[in-house]
Amino acid sequence: MYSAKINGEPTTFGTSGMLYRSNKVMYDRLTNSLWNQLTSQPVIGPLWDSGIKLDFFPVMLTTWEEWLELHPDTTVLHQETGVYPAEFYAPEDDPGAIYYQYFNTPDTMFPVPDRDERLETKDVVLGVQLNDSYKAYSTAALQQSRIVNDVVGGEEIVVLGSGASQGASAYYRGERSFGLAPDDDGISLGIPSVIADDGGDTWRVTEQFLVNTRDESETLARIPTHMSFWFGWFQFHPDTELYTGP
Repeated sequence: MYSAKINGEPTTFGTSGMLYRSNKVMYDRLTNSLWNQLTSQPVIGPLWDSGIKLDFFPVMLTTWEEWLELHPDTTVLHQETGVYPAEFYAPEDDPGAIYYQYFNTPDTMFPVPDRDERLETKDVVLGVQLNDSYKAYSTAALQQSRIVNDVVGGEEIVVLGSGASQGASAYYRGERSFGLAPDDDGISLGIPSVIADDGGDTWRVTEQFLVNTRDESETLARIPTHMSFWFGWFQFHPDTELYTGP
């Protein structure tokens, strides 16, 4: 999820219909430059080699049930969009969905030049980029670990995973180490709503921050991350580290 502003000027983006290494290429309607959707950089057109990158925001790849439990007042885009009929928007696990076959076959639609066999081609990863360092976290591994204290690009971070979906998020942790809260039995579904640090404080997990329940003025910011197929992340970050479990 990117900001649709270029040098502070709002615009909109569209799908070019082109792929690069089986990765979507989008265009902006302000300059008609083409953009790599995973690196957020222009690759062809007036903005090429300008050094511009779009700001991007944290996102969550989760189930509707899990999201609604956390955010009961959320709004949702209706399937009656006026663009396509409602039945066009079939769930991804429906054999009639447009990309059902793609998601349920092991290979890419078009060739990609570089592969890494530490994970399967379409395994989903949470990608973290900090200070020109990259690390991917297998969502399957995060379902088991739930909480991972780590260092990426010299920054101490904590990564949280859902036990029920591919949901995952990352936060700065300072010099603390985190684990499940004392009253968490370790088998609850979803991303933990409260975690505990090694000093005995508990922290509430929100979309933007970890919030210290003892002193709510103390917060730790969430880190914008990518959700990607493993092959897509590796194409543009071949020197990435990879977390596959404890």
